[in-house]
Amino acid sequence: MYPFIHIGSRITLGTYGLMVAVALIAAFFLMRADLARRSLAIDAETIIGVPGLAGLIGARLYHLAEDPRAFIANPLPLLFSTMGFAWFGAFLGGFAALVLLARSYKICVLRMLDVASPAAALGYGIGRIGCLISGDGDYGIPTSLPWGMSFPNGLVPTTEHVHPTPIYEFLAALAIGHILWRIGPRIMKREIADGTVFACYLILSGIARFLVEFIRINPPLLFGLSNAQLAGALCFVAGVTLLWRLPPSPLPQTR
Repeated sequence: MYPFIHIGSRITLGTYGLMVAVALIAAFFLMRADLARRSLAIDAETIIGVPGLAGLIGARLYHLAEDPRAFIANPLPLLFSTMGFAWFGAFLGGFAALVLLARSYKICVLRMLDVASPAAALGYGIGRIGCLISGDGDYGIPTSLPWGMSFPNGLVPTTEHVHPTPIYEFLAALAIGHILWRIGPRIMKREIADGTVFACYLILSGIARFLVEFIRINPPLLFGLSNAQLAGALCFVAGVTLLWRLPPSPLPQTR
């Protein structure tokens, strides 16, 4: 594993941060394509940049909130550390930013969330490759399967062969992004209502995160479930509820 790339004797780049940058760029191009096919005159750079930054801040703060005693004891190093980002915190931060942007652009909130969902799935998957390369502890429990990996030089090293869960999540995210992208044209044809893509994103992402946690090393928090599993279950319930509450016939187009 390669947590850092050293350029000369003075420049050190974290591979996780580099992959986050790649994830944002890939999400930008996918979102720009979605905006174009929907004929929405919205700045893709803003919709990626603002929620992306809000997501990173939310991911960091949510991770720190999971262990407030450690943060209080050593606040500044933990606050600016390059390790420790929580998926649900990123979701909350990005969601809040998208809602505010939808109001700013005077566009339906559900439509804005629909546009962002395939890009969010793709960006999340690419970001997980950053976790794999850096070996930041997002791997799974020990396994004897032939594709098990060890991370002796990772940020959180292990010499055991473990489940490469970032790869699992990467593949799941690609599949989810593809499904969401294929649903989009049905909304444009007014066959289904705005919000369907976002609801499916919540459902599919919630299921994927809930299942992968069974082989992750995160400790249980409540009812034998980890924090991430509870968040995944909450996303699933929210997605099913939204899908159930959407109107049976599409809402009129408004821009």
